Amino acid sequence: MRKVEDIFGILELPDNALYGVQTARTVVNMSFSGHSLSQYPVYIRSLAAVKKAAALANAKAGVIDEFVCDSIITACDELIAGKYLEQFPVDAFHGGGSIGINMNINEVVATLAGDHVHPTEHVNASQSTADVCHSAIRIALIETAKSLEQGLLRIIRTLELKADELELVPTIARTCWQDGMRVSAGVVFRAAASALNRRMEHVVQAVHSIHRINLGGTVIGSGVGASREYREAVIPILTEVAGLPLQLRPDLFDAAQYPDDLGRLSSEVRLTSAVLVKLAKDLRLLASGPEAGLSELVLPAVQAGSSFFPGKVNPVIPETVIQCGLLINGNDYTIQAAVELGEVHLNLADGLMGTLLMDNLQMLTRTVDHFESRCLSGITVNEDICRQYADSSIPFIVDLKETYGYEQVSLWLKQWGPEQIREKIGRSEKHE
Repeated sequence: MRKVEDIFGILELPDNALYGVQTARTVVNMSFSGHSLSQYPVYIRSLAAVKKAAALANAKAGVIDEFVCDSIITACDELIAGKYLEQFPVDAFHGGGSIGINMNINEVVATLAGDHVHPTEHVNASQSTADVCHSAIRIALIETAKSLEQGLLRIIRTLELKADELELVPTIARTCWQDGMRVSAGVVFRAAASALNRRMEHVVQAVHSIHRINLGGTVIGSGVGASREYREAVIPILTEVAGLPLQLRPDLFDAAQYPDDLGRLSSEVRLTSAVLVKLAKDLRLLASGPEAGLSELVLPAVQAGSSFFPGKVNPVIPETVIQCGLLINGNDYTIQAAVELGEVHLNLADGLMGTLLMDNLQMLTRTVDHFESRCLSGITVNEDICRQYADSSIPFIVDLKETYGYEQVSLWLKQWGPEQIREKIGRSEKHE
């Protein structure tokens, strides 16, 4: 251990620590969640991309010299390559408007760059935590959302194939959990595919909106502390470094105060999860049984369902989807509440919102993969049971209504039961 000192006193750091006293202060003062920044490598890579772009823009503006710039770039490239994750111990949800996250990246980059590079004077030149973390978290979310989009495309295709496979299998529809009309067993899957396709389009649109960032706005959007040359250069450079079509927010004061772009994306992710949860609940009911339930569908058996009942197989994958949805709902509630926390000139919860949203995207991506590969693709149908349901009383009554009219069939039902109607109408049609 080695001792370091600042105006608040002395702290001990591990001998191998690349971070410094500001990071250590954040760890000591604001750790509470058990989630460290090191658990979010995509965010660390995005922060390093921002620092790299800032160094290039600062060099172009004459704020730092080429030697310092090259040293920072080399250090950032190592972090972008995924090295030194363990050097980011700050709590990902700490207070202070993400100050510890920005200090952590500044100190690690400076140490890797060499003694001639200072964490705030050089690595953080022309920047503030407010524009660095705002921009980096959005880049991280854009990258994270790519996997979800790919997963949704796979699950939509699987649902469409399952709908085609079951198109000619008749069963019964249910409304208000009462028997309804005759319907194809494939309808449940086709409707879900259509809903998810729509949800994916809305997620993609919301992701597109967070390509607008505020780097160059410094603390509250005024740009104070950053030269005009730097502000003009930094977004185009970051676009090239990150490989994304990033743009400057039209109103940087708005960007500092209103992170509703994150609220919108979170809402779209929650709604996408809700569609999946609805489907999971339907599948769990349609596969209930095997003897005392609906037993229309058979879900793939992936593991033992009970430590008490031998041979019992539970719908564990749909139940995982449901529980993922509950967690996503909780995080989204916090995110939407945090939109309101931009007291006057700065929203301090922007980083919390983005990190929770990253959690939601990652959870939903993994859940989509499990749902598609371990459940949906292997579903089979109990065709005999489905046909029995399709030939039951209510579908028969619906068919009669189309021929004889609502009032006439209602009168028959009042006089006789469904089986008597079936018998009488059957005899009449046979006689004719």
